[in-house]
Amino acid sequence: MAGFRREFHGCLTARADALFELTDAVLCVDGPVVSLPELSLAGVHRRGHGAMYDALACGRVEVGRLRRALAGLVLPRAGNGGLRIAIDVTPWPRPDAECSPQRLHCHRYCRCDGVRQTIPGWPYSVAAALGSGRSSWVAPLDVRRIGPDDDVTDVTAAQVRGLVARLREAGQLREGDPPVLIVLDSGYDVVRLTWLLADLPVHVLGRIRSDRVMRTPPPPRRRDGRPGRPPRHGGKVRLADPDTWPAPERESTGPHARYGGVRVRAFGRLHPQLERRGTWADHPGPLPVVEATVILVQVERLAHPGAPKPLWLWSSHPVGDTAGLDGLWRAYLRRFDVEHTFRFLKQTLGLTRPRLRTPEQADRWAWLLIAAYTQLRLARHLVHDLRRPWDKPLSPDGMTPGRVRRGFRRIRRAIGNPASAPKPGRPGPGRPKGSLSTPAPRHPVGKKQPKPETIRRNQYKKAHKAKATG
Repeated sequence: MAGFRREFHGCLTARADALFELTDAVLCVDGPVVSLPELSLAGVHRRGHGAMYDALACGRVEVGRLRRALAGLVLPRAGNGGLRIAIDVTPWPRPDAECSPQRLHCHRYCRCDGVRQTIPGWPYSVAAALGSGRSSWVAPLDVRRIGPDDDVTDVTAAQVRGLVARLREAGQLREGDPPVLIVLDSGYDVVRLTWLLADLPVHVLGRIRSDRVMRTPPPPRRRDGRPGRPPRHGGKVRLADPDTWPAPERESTGPHARYGGVRVRAFGRLHPQLERRGTWADHPGPLPVVEATVILVQVERLAHPGAPKPLWLWSSHPVGDTAGLDGLWRAYLRRFDVEHTFRFLKQTLGLTRPRLRTPEQADRWAWLLIAAYTQLRLARHLVHDLRRPWDKPLSPDGMTPGRVRRGFRRIRRAIGNPASAPKPGRPGPGRPKGSLSTPAPRHPVGKKQPKPETIRRNQYKKAHKAKATG
């Protein structure tokens, strides 16, 4: 714990003491973080609110060094000793920040009328190591902001490549270890990610839509001497039509305490028929055939009201045995631990509370909270259960991030503070008389330029519609 705090202080290369004490204030205040000026009133923050804003505006965080420090910590592992990394995107809503650049239309469920599903803001892609049991703890390893010109699939692939390189450098991934399991939700292009990460020791596991159409392997070439090119695709497998499903390679059934009866089937060597559009439009040469194992999970009942729905998963690696099949769909369920972490970061630590102007300031604040959450994870076995009279007692292994945060002030006194004391100073002269301030420039919400094939398709539809209507 003390070693990580010293390393984190070394990662702050400008305004280090102010940024470090700001992180301690997030961990030591009572209740959720509601605003930045309130943090400057905490006892652990020995500087004024002006120094805090100056640190966020002009400070620097050596992100590469901090990423290596996070990869070198003790990480949770699965039963077979492998790492399971969940990657998901969480938005920072900024609908009224017209002066903030690089905003995007972020997906967000709207509770008002259920129609508007996007909101302007900054999307952040977070990678975190998952545990093996039922817990709300994860180990954040990386966070990256997605810009207007970035593709989510390419950003995720680069994020995984950098993460695997750092894990190898830290000794977390050696020769002979199980491949790193990358768990994704339904918003990712798992087919392209499987193709982009084929040279890495990773296992891509993601959810796919239940109305997709897959293809079986092509039949063997005829030996009757007829000319022609051999087929590349076999018969169609419509996930929504059980009559088109082939015989499963693996199947397991059993009871579950929460979902009742669970039936899992694995269909091996299926692939989609790719088309030259979207991310595959500029692919050089013929389109590849990306085969994988498609897993169907059907449960007797769900934890929330509603009819049970089938769950389709894409696995880039073949399923070895029944135990491996059960481990995959249970590993996907552990992905929802990241959702608990997002809620804690936003509602308690105040990830989206500050109204910062530039995205660079938002990146610094996001990394400060990642370091703060990591300190809570390292201190989970060091604090006592300071519970309210109405709270249930928890064991040391069952401590939640909120309970650990209550007792962090005692841990801080024991492990010390690497930040130096503030120097005495006087207020600045302020703005010179007669200086005029110009209005800040307005930035529209970023929108990607349509691809050439999309423009041609829209022009064709428009011309065809005009011809049909006369």
